[in-house]
Amino acid sequence: MTAPTLNKASEKIAARETLRLCTAGSVDDGKSTFVGRLLHDTKSVLADQLASVERTSADRGFEGLDLSLLVDGLRAEREQGITIDVAYRYFATDKRTFILADTPGHVQYTRNTVTGVSTSQVVVLLVDARHGVVEQTRRHLSVAALLGVRTVILAVNKIDLVDYSEEVFRNIEKEFVSLASALDVTDTHVVPISALKGDNVAEASTNMDWYTGPTVLEILENVEVSRGRAHDLGFRFPIQYVIREHASDYRGYAGTINAGTVSVGDTVYLPEGRTTEVTHIDSADGPLQTASVGEAVVLRLAQEIDLIRGELIAGSDRPESVRSFNATVVGLADRDIKAGAPVKVRYGTQLVRGRVSAIERVLDIDGVNDNEAPASYGLNDIAHVRIDVAADLEVEDYAARGAIGSFLLIDQSSGDTLAAGLVGHRLRNNWSI
Repeated sequence: MTAPTLNKASEKIAARETLRLCTAGSVDDGKSTFVGRLLHDTKSVLADQLASVERTSADRGFEGLDLSLLVDGLRAEREQGITIDVAYRYFATDKRTFILADTPGHVQYTRNTVTGVSTSQVVVLLVDARHGVVEQTRRHLSVAALLGVRTVILAVNKIDLVDYSEEVFRNIEKEFVSLASALDVTDTHVVPISALKGDNVAEASTNMDWYTGPTVLEILENVEVSRGRAHDLGFRFPIQYVIREHASDYRGYAGTINAGTVSVGDTVYLPEGRTTEVTHIDSADGPLQTASVGEAVVLRLAQEIDLIRGELIAGSDRPESVRSFNATVVGLADRDIKAGAPVKVRYGTQLVRGRVSAIERVLDIDGVNDNEAPASYGLNDIAHVRIDVAADLEVEDYAARGAIGSFLLIDQSSGDTLAAGLVGHRLRNNWSI
């Protein structure tokens, strides 16, 4: 291969988009085998790692390769045959690169699933064809909807164990699409697969002539890569650090742009109704004329204004300050949170004292009855609450997969994270349709 050809190939590789995805499912749905199959069939496994899996599979009397061994890396996971932590896997095809968050299936690890879903653009849910949609399917779909994920792939796994039955698949597909619609998950795909045998994961199956749709990998290669439309929102820049250099009279405000775009010469809106102009945008690579979502920059302003960490530099649609707001939270702590509990609220770069003034309801994932006005909520619960804060906080409704409107509740004494929250978000829980 000549040098120009190599350069073109390198440029093509560098230009590939990256898709972040998350896998989730109930216990024994074959999720680890599914992820192992993706890695194996996209040739993302090193030769010595594959040789080790071959030896271990043979020692255990496994016929062929136990692809789950490529995924369950912790000793406790290997011994129990389950996934207990979030692990990030990397693989690539000619079309794009992928960052995959592999999450646990056990209900007590739902908080780990929240972590994986929170950074993902696509969620792949697995169900066992023999069991169909179960509580964890509903729970994980709820989390995806809660966190603003709009593309969900349901992989109906172990389809070979029901003799590749179209009837079984269609019944599961119908129920899932109905649930997704009730939660406003608008872009759904349902694929019959056998992760163990390789049907419809990366390669099209020859065992189901009734299914003519794409494989899971084909969907992942072609779904639109999106940042959650954060570029379309108003400018939001929470200050992380104030940089002062007295010798040169330099004053800049460092942070990461959460939403929108800013350019030199733009008017920005500051606390207490003040406005000023952006004179410089500095970055690690030098001065910029324009910066947008996700970029870490230093803004220099026309006037010397006394701003501090936690304050917000924003566009003309700057949010109003409040002392109380509604939100949906996911319990992340091993203890119950009671109504009236004192907390710290981490919103952007701000940290203020507050309390959970009311718990309106805890959603019932099983679809029987929501717990209205409960005394508390606990680990893995999804609850609608009211938060009061001791200082003005410029919150706004959750949007663009957490670009704005996300927060944490923190224990005031220990510093432990108690819950992840979404401002103003209300998750519909209409499982009965």
